[in-house]
Amino acid sequence: MALVRPFRALRPPSSLASRVASPPYDVVNTREARALVGGNADSFLRVARPEVDLVPGVDEHADEVYAQGARNLAELRARGVLVPDASPRIYVYAQTMGAHHQVGLVGCVSVEEYDRDIIRKHEKTRADKEDDRTRHIDALDAHDEPVFLAYRAHPAIDALVATITALAPDTDLTTDDGIRHTVWVPAEAQSDALAEHFADVPALYVADGHHRSAASSRVHAKRGAMPGEHDRFLAVLFPDEQLQILAYHRLVRDRQGRSPAALLAALGEVCVLEPSSVAAPPTPKSMGFFVDGRWYLGTVRPGLWNPSDPVAALDASLCQDLILDRIFGITDPRRDDHVDFVGGIRGTGELERRVHEEGWSLAIAMHPTRIGELLAVSDAARLMPPKSTWFEPKLRSGLFVHLMG
Repeated sequence: MALVRPFRALRPPSSLASRVASPPYDVVNTREARALVGGNADSFLRVARPEVDLVPGVDEHADEVYAQGARNLAELRARGVLVPDASPRIYVYAQTMGAHHQVGLVGCVSVEEYDRDIIRKHEKTRADKEDDRTRHIDALDAHDEPVFLAYRAHPAIDALVATITALAPDTDLTTDDGIRHTVWVPAEAQSDALAEHFADVPALYVADGHHRSAASSRVHAKRGAMPGEHDRFLAVLFPDEQLQILAYHRLVRDRQGRSPAALLAALGEVCVLEPSSVAAPPTPKSMGFFVDGRWYLGTVRPGLWNPSDPVAALDASLCQDLILDRIFGITDPRRDDHVDFVGGIRGTGELERRVHEEGWSLAIAMHPTRIGELLAVSDAARLMPPKSTWFEPKLRSGLFVHLMG
C-alpha cells in the first residue's frame, strides 16, 4: 500500500497566487532567478533561490543563503502572502499545457516507504545536490517544493477526482509560459477517501525530484526522535496514463576532431542512416543526428541490445552505450564536458542553434522515454542513464508548502 497523508498546506490566497508561483529551483539558475523576481517581493523564488536577495556573486551554497531562505519564508508568512489552511487536506492540482491536461493529488508521503522502496526510484543522485537540498529543507523546517510522483491509475481515485474538479477551483492562474494551474480544496470526507484509496496502490514512482526526496530522508534521519512532521515529505501524485514525457536531447563535441564524413561513417556502424527532412525520430530505437548542417535519421541496427533488459533497451541507454561511449569515449556523461543535454521543451531548433554558435560536432535528437519504460525500470530496482526523461509541464513552486514544525 502507499501512504498518502492530508496536511495543512501553507498557501497563497488566490488573489496573490500569480505573484507567488514560480518555476522550480532547478530549472533556473541564479541569474535567471534574479531576473524573474525583478521587483516582486512576493515571488517564491526568494525562498527556493534565496541568493537572489543577497549580493551578486554570493556562493549559492553559503550558510547565509540557507538562512536567508528561512528568513524569507517567515517574512512571506508574516505579511500574509502565505497562509496556513485551517485543517489538513489532500489537494487536487491540475495543469493544462496546450492540449495536454494532467490532474494530480497533493499530499505528504512517507519517508519510511521511500527508504523501503515502496516509493521507487529510477535515477542515481549526486551527493552535492543531496547536500544542498538537505541543508535547504533543514534550514526552512519545511518542504517548500513538492516531489513529482506517478502511480498506476486507479479507477476509484479517478472517479473521485472527477467529482471534485467538476466544481469551481479555489485557485486558477495562467503563468507567463501559457500553462494553466488550478487548485481545488476538497471537503474533508473527500480528502479522507482519497487517502483511503491509496491503500490499494502498491507503489509510487519518483518521476522528478530524486534529490529532494533523498534529502527529505536524510533530514528525517538527522532529526531522529525530534518532534515534527519530518517523517513525511511533500509530493504531487499523478496517474501514469496522464503524464507527458518529452525527449532529452544531446550535444556532442568529438575530442578526436573527426570530419563530418568520418562521424557519419562511425554512426553508420551502429545505425542505418538516411537523410531526413525532420529532426525528431518518429519511433523508438531511432535518433535524429544533426551533422554538417543537415539532419539524418538513424535507426539502431538490430542485435545490438538485449530487448528483455528494461534498461539496456531504453533509447537513452542505446545512445549512451552505442554512441556516446563506443564512438565518442564518453563514459560518464554526468561529468564529461564533451556532452551536454537539452530538454525537449526547447525544441530541436535549439540543437541547431547551439551547434552553429557553439561549435558542437553534432546534435542527437532523441525519441522520448515512455512512462511504461520508467515504471518497468523502477519495478526492477534498476537505474536509467542520466537525462532519460523530461517531464512537462513542470510543477509550479509556492502553491503548497509543508511545514515540518
